[in-house]
Amino acid sequence: MTDDVLVVHGGTPLEGRIRVRGAKNLVSKAMVAALLGDTPSRLFDVPRIRDVEVVRGLLGLHGVKVSDGVEEGELVFDPTNVESASTDQINVHAGSSRIPILFCGPLLHRLGHAFIPDLGGCHIGPRPIDFHLQALREFGATVEKTPEGLHLSAPNGLHGTKFALPYPSVGATEQVLLTAVMAEGVTELRNAAVEPEIIDLICVLQKMGAIIKVHTDRVIEIQGVKKLHGYTHRPIPDRIEAASWAAAALATRGHVEVLGAQQADMMTFLNIFRSVGGEYEVTDLRPPRGGSPGQEGGIRFWHPGGELNAVALETDVHPGFMTDWQQPLVVALTQARGLSIVHETVYEQRLGYTEALNTMGANIQVYRDCLGGTPCRFGRRNFKHSAVIAGPSKLHAADLVIPDLRAGFSHLIAALAAEGTSRVYGVDLINRGYEDFEAKLADLGAHVERP
Repeated sequence: MTDDVLVVHGGTPLEGRIRVRGAKNLVSKAMVAALLGDTPSRLFDVPRIRDVEVVRGLLGLHGVKVSDGVEEGELVFDPTNVESASTDQINVHAGSSRIPILFCGPLLHRLGHAFIPDLGGCHIGPRPIDFHLQALREFGATVEKTPEGLHLSAPNGLHGTKFALPYPSVGATEQVLLTAVMAEGVTELRNAAVEPEIIDLICVLQKMGAIIKVHTDRVIEIQGVKKLHGYTHRPIPDRIEAASWAAAALATRGHVEVLGAQQADMMTFLNIFRSVGGEYEVTDLRPPRGGSPGQEGGIRFWHPGGELNAVALETDVHPGFMTDWQQPLVVALTQARGLSIVHETVYEQRLGYTEALNTMGANIQVYRDCLGGTPCRFGRRNFKHSAVIAGPSKLHAADLVIPDLRAGFSHLIAALAAEGTSRVYGVDLINRGYEDFEAKLADLGAHVERP
């Protein structure tokens, strides 16, 4: 573990400018969608993160030629020779990502069968794949569970269906979209997720020739087509990473400009950020003029001085406050005066990271009760999914072990805000979702080093 540790000398405000690329939660799904086309696809602004490497490897195993394009961050996918991969080859990726489950629909369309290894991902709750498997069975797939993973086939092809999700799961919605676009007939999905990344995936599939209607009340209708072609797409920027750097600016009393961040997809976060006492300015794209180069737009985030305000917030599916935003923001809330309340309604075990913050001097108590008015699946179950943060608290350095991706970045923010030198173990997990985060920290003036 000594190679997977970052020494953080805290107490210095983050100051400067960084850039976010395409959204992690869209890019990997768009890569999978390339399997459905009969001509090459081009994807721009792809971040260099672990999840991209995993999907690139899985595509390669299935005969998709993946190559770097001319532009920095551009990938080209040639799916002309899709083929089966051996179980042993695929199992190399077992446990490293949850993306493989989304290969099911495209592989069933292209090959008639699919094998999915044991799934990994962050340990923030069970996140069962039951929704995925139920949807695939509705389309006509047969699923055989074995010790090494799942074997799927579609002896009679895949057919459109009417399907209602018990919860607007992002992953299950993606599964239905990637399967329904080439299933025979019409598919109607009710209680679908409508996150910006979902809409962007629909844009990708529409570019490929799919017919998809997004109705009101979370209803998506997909008319299956016999053939799809490749796409050319520049994804929406990563709103999770943008908010993470915003929270870091607030917690360290700094000033960070996040190039590429878009206001429209972050409106709910921006409202809370301002309520807490943070300031931001949206800097629009300026085109080249009179021989001078243009300037990329983004959002500047900063701590204006003085005290921060306690807030009450609840995570929810879009357009609510995103669950991935709460962990970085809670670090900043430890510096707010009064009692802040956070009710986590999306993942039942996402508040475990607060124990580490308490060892650093924070005052956070977690409860099984629903401390908020949003209907919640966890209210009568034995999960500590609400938190009360009393502040402001003086944070001090500590040795921290990262449990999952978003908690990891929160621990990093806490170490940056704390007085003294912390050692953060397991930082390579952050590479799953944050591109070049150590280089970006250096650009912002953080004092960090590998031992």
